[in-house]
Amino acid sequence: MEQNQRPPPSNSRSFQFHPARPAITDLFNLYLGRTARQKSDEPNHEPPNKAQKRVTALNRELPPFNEQFILDFEQLQRQFSDQEQLRLVTEHVLISLVVQCSSHTPRAEFLLFALRSLCTIGFINWDTILPSLLNSVLSAELSLGHGSQTTNTAVSASVSQSGMISVTNTIAGPSNFQPSNPASPLTGIQGIGSPANSIPEPAPSMTLSPVKVNERSSSLQPPVLKINSSIKEHAISSLRQLCCKIILIGLESSLKPVTHAEVFNHMLTWLVNWDQRQQSVDDSEAFKSWRPDKALIEWLHGCLDVVWLLVEEDKCRIPFYELLRSGLQFIENIPDDEALFTLILEIHRRRDMMAMHMQMLDQHLHCPTFGVQRFLPLVTAILGGEAITNMRYSPITYPSVLGEPLHGEELAACIQKGTLDWERALRCIKHALRTTPSPEWWKRVLVVAPCHRPQPVASTPGAVFTCEMICEATIDRIVELLKLTSSDLHSWQEWLIFSDIFYFLIKSGCIDFVDFLDKLVLRLAEGDQHLLRTNHVTWLLAQIIRTEHVINALTADARKVDMTRKLLSFHREDKSSESNNPQSILLEFISSCQNLRIWSLNPSTREYLNNEQLQKGKQIDEWWRQVSKGERSVDYSNLDERSIGMYWVVSFMMTQPACDMVTSWLMSAGTELLPASGLQSNDRLMIMRETSPLPMSLLSGFAINLCFKLAYQLEETLFSGQVLPSVGMVETYTRILLVAPHSLFRSHFSHLTQKNPSTLSKPAATLLVLEILNYRLLPLYRYEGKSKSLMYDVSKIVATIKGKRGDHRVFRLAENLCLNLILSLRDFFSVKKDGKGPTEFTETLNRVTVITLAIIIKTRGIAEAEHLYLPTMLEQIMACSQHTWSDKTLRYFPPALRDALIGRVDKRGLAIQAWQQAETIVINQCNNLISPSADPKYVMTYINHSFAEHKQYLCAGAWILMHGHPENINSANLARALREFTPEEVTANIYTLVDVLLHHIHVELQRGHLLQDLLLKACMNLAFFIWTHELLPLDILLLALTDRDDDPHALHIMISLLERQELQQRIKLFAMIRGPPEYWLVNGIFKRGELHKALGNHLSGKDRFPVFFDDIAARLLPVIPLIVYRLIENDAMDHAERVLAMYKGLLVYHPLRFTFVRDILAYFYGHLPGKLIVRILNVLDLGKIPFSDSLPQLLSSSPATCPPPDYFVALLSSLVNHVVPPFSTNPKPGSMFDGSHHSARVPHSKAPVTPQSGPAAAAENHKAFYQVQDPGTYTQLVLETAVIELLSLPVSASQIVSSLVQIVIHIQPTLIQSSSNPHGGSNSAGQTSALPTSPSGGSTDSLNTSRSSQPSCGINTSNFVSRSGYTYQQLSCLLIQACGVLLAQLPQDFHVQLYIEVSRLIKESWWLADGNKLPGELESAVNYALLDPTWAAQDNTSTAIGNMVALLHSFFSNLPQEWLEGAHLIIKNLRPVASVAMLRIAFRIIGPLLPRLANAHTLFNKTLSLLLSILVDVFGKNSQTSVPVQASEITDLIDFLHHVIHYEGQGGPVQTNSRPRVEVLALFARASESLRPDVQHLLSHLKTDVNSSIYAATHPKLVQNPV
Repeated sequence: MEQNQRPPPSNSRSFQFHPARPAITDLFNLYLGRTARQKSDEPNHEPPNKAQKRVTALNRELPPFNEQFILDFEQLQRQFSDQEQLRLVTEHVLISLVVQCSSHTPRAEFLLFALRSLCTIGFINWDTILPSLLNSVLSAELSLGHGSQTTNTAVSASVSQSGMISVTNTIAGPSNFQPSNPASPLTGIQGIGSPANSIPEPAPSMTLSPVKVNERSSSLQPPVLKINSSIKEHAISSLRQLCCKIILIGLESSLKPVTHAEVFNHMLTWLVNWDQRQQSVDDSEAFKSWRPDKALIEWLHGCLDVVWLLVEEDKCRIPFYELLRSGLQFIENIPDDEALFTLILEIHRRRDMMAMHMQMLDQHLHCPTFGVQRFLPLVTAILGGEAITNMRYSPITYPSVLGEPLHGEELAACIQKGTLDWERALRCIKHALRTTPSPEWWKRVLVVAPCHRPQPVASTPGAVFTCEMICEATIDRIVELLKLTSSDLHSWQEWLIFSDIFYFLIKSGCIDFVDFLDKLVLRLAEGDQHLLRTNHVTWLLAQIIRTEHVINALTADARKVDMTRKLLSFHREDKSSESNNPQSILLEFISSCQNLRIWSLNPSTREYLNNEQLQKGKQIDEWWRQVSKGERSVDYSNLDERSIGMYWVVSFMMTQPACDMVTSWLMSAGTELLPASGLQSNDRLMIMRETSPLPMSLLSGFAINLCFKLAYQLEETLFSGQVLPSVGMVETYTRILLVAPHSLFRSHFSHLTQKNPSTLSKPAATLLVLEILNYRLLPLYRYEGKSKSLMYDVSKIVATIKGKRGDHRVFRLAENLCLNLILSLRDFFSVKKDGKGPTEFTETLNRVTVITLAIIIKTRGIAEAEHLYLPTMLEQIMACSQHTWSDKTLRYFPPALRDALIGRVDKRGLAIQAWQQAETIVINQCNNLISPSADPKYVMTYINHSFAEHKQYLCAGAWILMHGHPENINSANLARALREFTPEEVTANIYTLVDVLLHHIHVELQRGHLLQDLLLKACMNLAFFIWTHELLPLDILLLALTDRDDDPHALHIMISLLERQELQQRIKLFAMIRGPPEYWLVNGIFKRGELHKALGNHLSGKDRFPVFFDDIAARLLPVIPLIVYRLIENDAMDHAERVLAMYKGLLVYHPLRFTFVRDILAYFYGHLPGKLIVRILNVLDLGKIPFSDSLPQLLSSSPATCPPPDYFVALLSSLVNHVVPPFSTNPKPGSMFDGSHHSARVPHSKAPVTPQSGPAAAAENHKAFYQVQDPGTYTQLVLETAVIELLSLPVSASQIVSSLVQIVIHIQPTLIQSSSNPHGGSNSAGQTSALPTSPSGGSTDSLNTSRSSQPSCGINTSNFVSRSGYTYQQLSCLLIQACGVLLAQLPQDFHVQLYIEVSRLIKESWWLADGNKLPGELESAVNYALLDPTWAAQDNTSTAIGNMVALLHSFFSNLPQEWLEGAHLIIKNLRPVASVAMLRIAFRIIGPLLPRLANAHTLFNKTLSLLLSILVDVFGKNSQTSVPVQASEITDLIDFLHHVIHYEGQGGPVQTNSRPRVEVLALFARASESLRPDVQHLLSHLKTDVNSSIYAATHPKLVQNPV
């Protein structure tokens, strides 16, 4: 009994000494007819215990008949009590005999008979014998010298270790990808297009294959070895063939899933490595002449029989999906065998169908618009600080053969030039070069060129572009600009913008300069000979000639002479007729600068230099000598054009002298003592007299190298000098940084600290840095993606000094900067850089942070990973804040934020109780401190000895003592006490004062006082605090009143304060001193505000340092928008309008006012009256915003009417021209990017246009960064202007969405009709359907039962088509993309309407609703309808449904994860789904979202559950479909479901160790209960039952804890 209870031994050697083994062996040998010499040569050992009973088998001289075997075996069986041990011994003997007798056909046949016989009596456990058999076969092959140890070991262990079916081998196949990339799903079997994954090549002696002796061509191998090799290969073929037959017998029984998996794994390994020896043959003739022999073909067919039996749908022992990801189809040397070819063909077919569901329609057009500045996490990670900032979706991804989105440096390196993926990459890069996204974007996607990369270095996982791609795109951009210049357009600004990016790319090492120069020379030589007519290229190269990489190439590279010659070859002597403008002068002399620079770098190149250009340098020297005479011989603020041009030339030729000259000019007015009353002479500060800053017109043409030197030199003077700088010098410094944002940006806190750690310890330097950041460089930091890091740096200053007494000026300036930074953020952020512990923000910053989070979540969305961090972040904030938000405010909060805050207890009542308890003590202290006769010395006594809990009531006590008469208190003592407080104590005083004030008003009202009198008295007392004696900061007081909007009087008091004349006068004074809001255009001398007047008594105190840009009025810039928000929340629309009107003159100085307008319209969409919307729009400088001409008329129309289709088409056309990435300018002929195959369809009356003219049309409106600081790029300006327009229209979201969707549906036939009939006549042919079951998208057939074939009218295409520069096929596809991008920027109200409209149109499509259609017709119609519009447009066969799905996919690709959940509404509206056609449409819409949700498990589960629910609608047990549908019709959907859950389980592309999550398997198991049995069968492995699912049986969690 004990022996029977022990588990069977795992080591086969334990069976050698079992007493039954000799008898069983003898019995089998008897029936096999084997003599003693033919038996196994292993010795017959005596059993260890010789006292055991000796058992002998019956002895016959001749082999008995096979039928007698089972009787003899049963007789032997009865001699042993331990039947389990006997079975194991029998299996072991059988396996050894199979290996020994496989080449002997009769004996092999008997072994098959014996197995069948033993199986009939239940004596064979196939789940143990088959794995053992396969392992023994592997060992036998190793002993025969076949295969490699690595491969066989990996195969045998693959199921147990990886928990899934996998094959490890070395296959080479064609592909665009590199599977060794960790992101590749093909790391195991499909080594496509890359070296093997660290698997050693088998030795030649170990890679034998079944070849005949005379077919072996190696003359070095002895003939005997050839014969032995052939015999061994035949033996292996026979062994595999017999093994397959045994497996086929075993498959007739019910096996465990693990057994199926291991059998399947071995069969694939054999198939994949069928020609392993052939792959090692070096002789090409032998390689060509070699043919597989009969034995090999037989075992191949045996393997195929096993594989087909495993994946057959009737049994579904293994999901067919496992074949799709096995890589079997990537065998390079497919034998000439129809059976194997049939299997591979079927794998390819089903793989392609499955991959289609992973990809969106027109996915090749989904490139970043660079108008959508959204940061979206790609994977879940530890959130906090910059960790989130650096996690974005890749700008583009490359689809794998399984449809998965892939990215990474290794993958990008495998993209071959000329392929579709290469063209997509270039399209993205060239769009970036035109639209100038932030340097932060470039740094994420670029890699350092190999020649500049230190070794070793890890690959860049986020990179999707290679240096070769960047190089080619850069050259394309240069050619494009040359063509632009040749067209006599105003292209200089374009060259300036491009030179900034080009310098950045070269200096970062992202371009190999030597390779770039070679390719540029070839490209210009191949192109138009007249293209290079100017010296623009020479000027561009002169910008980078002082960079480290270029200097090394010209001085240390072996090809330095050749490089020099090529560098000089771009010079052109042609001189522009406009020789007096600065650009022409610069281009005339730039070659001379270049020659001189090259000579200075390498004197040995003198013989290759141009003597004439060297002589020209003397002209430059002569001009410089004339200019540099005298101290102020040149007025840089008022240069003529020739002087500007010559100074640009000098900046390239003599950098340091030019830099010194500029610095001297800025200091040329001399210095003076800073006037300040009350200071001793030795305390006086020296300050520079004012000079005019250098104008942008001069700075923009400076060499970037000069700008670098000038910025560094000015920093020394500004932050480390003994003399305080002038405003003009500071202004010049900021302008330099704005001129070249890519090349010159520096993070000031880290940059200045690295230069001199003590710099920021000086109060003057700290104040100046904070002023520059707050009032000049805020938009630049946002553009660079550095707002968060700056916020953390500034918050450290705030946290450091908020508890220091008297440091009010630095603290309030830093707090105001932090306030601006928080409000400028447009993506989720952490309040702590390390994400741990309570926030270090002040009470004010904490409150504003919550408001900013509400705006971000509601108007831009956040991802699921950020949602997970949101509660923690709120806890960090609330741990340091006692504030509660009113119900009126919370009703506008997004649900996630509202639910977290709505239960927060309002502690204001407790605060009032605390005040009442301390009131007696506080009033007594106040009488001693601020009574008219109070002793001034008591101030320090109070400061040093008063309790902290009493200090917060000082202002409240003063309020009480005033009794409406501010003159009753000693304001001097109060002011001195408040200045001696810490900033944090002053803030607490303000918030407590507001609470006590409002409580006091309620008490007085109960006593019968009039509300009007109380409010008037309150305003007078607050005016005393703010204006009369300037005791408190105005911005904090206004925010405190605003935050108490749940009190009916707080907002009234706040409005009264805003309307006071003192504040209005202060704002007018600020505007007069500040000058025009576009400060970079001011060329005159700046006025400096007086410290006391600018900041007031409380902030200025005894501070000596002057202000540069700071002012109390400027501190209100972030406050006014918050006030407007709060007024709207309280339905005080008239007050909000009045505040905007009063402070329009101040808001023009708001650095981010465009963003403010966009956000407030989105945040309150549907709740703003038209009058207020117009007032909000007037905050902008309407003349400089690209609004539609008809917008004012639409806003003022009464009654409100929906704009005509032309309005929306014009809006989308603007996005096509300026926002959506244009088609490639160098397309491959016949590709979707190529415009040549469309030109034949352009009527002769209209000259064909090339795609290049599309992007060229955008160049006219290109602006430098400093001209569009908010929102940052012209691309973003155009996109968000369109958003603002739609949010401002006085019609509902449903009307706007309906109009846009109708344009998408009808745009192609409308364009076709316009193209075919340019004079506006009717196109009688219209657009007809290519298939009768699927009418075209342009006709109303697909929407209405009338089946009219005429396209929608009302769109005048004659203008925008010709201006776009695209053919109508291209334009129709790009308009769909533009519409998706635009809708994705709008609030969720529009998204809901889009889902409703699309689902309605799909349901009303007559060919889907027609119940008489046969399933085959509907299947054909669906496939036709869901073609990519790009491809369908080429044949004019776009469909309404196809265009709508493409619209949705473009829309989805620009949405944050959080908002993707809204797409479920489409499926809910389409339900109940009653046909496979509708089911396919639903899967095509929603399916591609699942890969995006791979790391958003909750949303993934919801989306997957929704798809399973509609699967149940059609294939459920109780479904009522009009026509019976077979489950085999949706095998592609079944494959897709298998694949996408593996993708989600891996969190990315499927790899060999990928497995579904247990939660997902359980989800499928629940859904399967409602499905028909035939469909259940196809999903039988997607469940948690370890006895029926290979995924459950190999899942570690389920094996250890079965469900």
